[in-house]
Amino acid sequence: MLPPAMVQVGSSRDLEIHRPLRYRLLVTQRFKLPAGVEALIFDCDGTLVDTLPVYASAWAHGFQPSGRAMQRGWYLERAGHSEHALMDLFDADHGVTVDREQVIDLMRQRFLMDIDAVQEITAVAGIARAQQGVLPMAVASGGSRQIVSACLEATGLTKLFATVVTIEDVTRPKPAPDLFLEAARRLKIEPAKCCVFEDSPQGLAAAHNAGMQAIDVRTA
Repeated sequence: MLPPAMVQVGSSRDLEIHRPLRYRLLVTQRFKLPAGVEALIFDCDGTLVDTLPVYASAWAHGFQPSGRAMQRGWYLERAGHSEHALMDLFDADHGVTVDREQVIDLMRQRFLMDIDAVQEITAVAGIARAQQGVLPMAVASGGSRQIVSACLEATGLTKLFATVVTIEDVTRPKPAPDLFLEAARRLKIEPAKCCVFEDSPQGLAAAHNAGMQAIDVRTA
């Protein structure tokens, strides 16, 4: 057996089959859960799975009919916004009014074509695997159900979560608290007893607005 310093935290799906207490302790050392937490809520894109490169290409494809090229750097600075919020920003920055239905259809088609390129973020996915059967867990994402579900299926993460909340389930996107509050409602856990894993300023603000504790996976 490898000594603790050499264990690759969350690096193998084989750990789903046999997750001893020692593994759960090792994997939670990276992200220390606050005391009193009774449920975990995970963002999807950039938190559980690395979708940034796939989204960058997909959005560039979606915006092509506008006649204005979407630069990769422009997207990277705005990643984390909901689909409609991102299109609002594109319109404002490029002086156009895009056909939203067309852009979304093209973007999602391209994304799903490249779904095999989506990879889990092992440090965070490892937390979810370690806590399966220990704490109730949900995904709360500002992405579409079509894409979020495809990403979770492609990475084998779907079965870890009791429920998945997406933008179609709420009225307001992050930083409004709606997505996280709906996840807590479905889990039947008080918001103050939920801990959110997030990677974006909008998501962290949404967790705060929901009265939940949050872990910024970019700095933990």
